[in-house]
Amino acid sequence: MKHLILACLAATLVVPAGAAAKPSKADRTNAAQQCRAERGTESATREAFAVKYGTNENNSNAFGKCVSQKTREEHRERHAAKSKAAKACRAERKEIGRAAFAEKYGTNRNNRNAFGKCVSKTAKAEKRKMDRADRKARVNQRNAAKECDAERGETAASKAAFAEKYGTNKNKKNAFGKCVSQKASA
Repeated sequence: MKHLILACLAATLVVPAGAAAKPSKADRTNAAQQCRAERGTESATREAFAVKYGTNENNSNAFGKCVSQKTREEHRERHAAKSKAAKACRAERKEIGRAAFAEKYGTNRNNRNAFGKCVSKTAKAEKRKMDRADRKARVNQRNAAKECDAERGETAASKAAFAEKYGTNKNKKNAFGKCVSQKASA
């Protein structure tokens, strides 16, 4: 019993504080906005979205799966930005000295909040940079879906040729998703 308690105590010390935290409501809200933007309004982008995220037979669960995945990403990005910002602020404080650092970032009477203000400002900037990269990836995804939809064509022959070119499973039904993935990452 004594060893079990010690093992549990040791395990709690090993887990980082941020790893146990749950995603915030803001993470979920941002994720839902990202998924709506990625899903788009055109049939090609909606189809690509369903293929990318859907896991059941008709891919009707795609939006929920997307929100779940993006929520975890938002949570990780927020914590990564904060961690990176803390390192940058420590380095800057060491470089310019505590007094100059406190003068630069401090806002209260004795400038004791300088480190927190620096981390907050730097983390927000880093998160914005990550969000811009996410937006660029969404735009690439939508453009790729439109390209693939046009390439697939409307005739049975063009659809069969498209499936043969991009499909990788035995019934070639994954052709559209493979095409979008290939064009979005290029």
